[in-house]
Amino acid sequence: MYSTDFDGERVEFGTSGFLYRSNKLMFDRKTETLWHQFRVVPALGSLVGSKLELEVLPVTLTLWSNWVAEHPDTTVLNIDTGIYPTDSYKPEMEGDSAYFVYRNQANTMFLVPQRNSDLTTKYQVFGLAFDGEAKAYPLSLFEDHVPVNDILAGQNVVIVPDSSGSGVRAYDRSDHIFAISSSSSESAVILDDENGADWLAETDSLVRFDDTSQTLERLPSRNAYWFGWYAFYPHTDTYTP
Repeated sequence: MYSTDFDGERVEFGTSGFLYRSNKLMFDRKTETLWHQFRVVPALGSLVGSKLELEVLPVTLTLWSNWVAEHPDTTVLNIDTGIYPTDSYKPEMEGDSAYFVYRNQANTMFLVPQRNSDLTTKYQVFGLAFDGEAKAYPLSLFEDHVPVNDILAGQNVVIVPDSSGSGVRAYDRSDHIFAISSSSSESAVILDDENGADWLAETDSLVRFDDTSQTLERLPSRNAYWFGWYAFYPHTDTYTP
């Protein structure tokens, strides 16, 4: 998810129908420039060379029950738009959903020339990119609900599995080393720092229980297939414990 503000204006984007490295190209309705969806920089058009780059916004992949418990005032996008039938939005794990076959195929639908065999083509990774450095974290690392404390481009990060087991989030960890607290539950992820202080993993930050003025910001990230991440970050490192 990205902010669509640039040049002091909120701009609407659309899907061009074109692909680059098996990843779609968007276009903005202001200049009709094509944009890389993955790197969110201009690919073709008048904005190429402008050094514009859309801001990456944190995304939470979680269960609806967990989300609405934490955000009871949430509004929901109505899928009954008259453009697509509502059965077009079936859950991804159902056999007749739009991309079920593609998700369960080993290979990509279109050629991707730049490949790497460290992981299988559609292995799912959690990706971070700061200051020209990138790192992929295989999602299988988080199956045991253990956080990862790491450093990327001089930035201390902690990557935390969601309580539902459906996603992960990255936060600035300052100088702390975090572990999952025994107080964690299905509805809340609580971390212990090296001093035994508890921190709640909220949507946009880590918040210290005994002093809520102490917060650590959430960091922008991407969930991707390995082939997609590598195609756009061929210099990437891959995290191993």
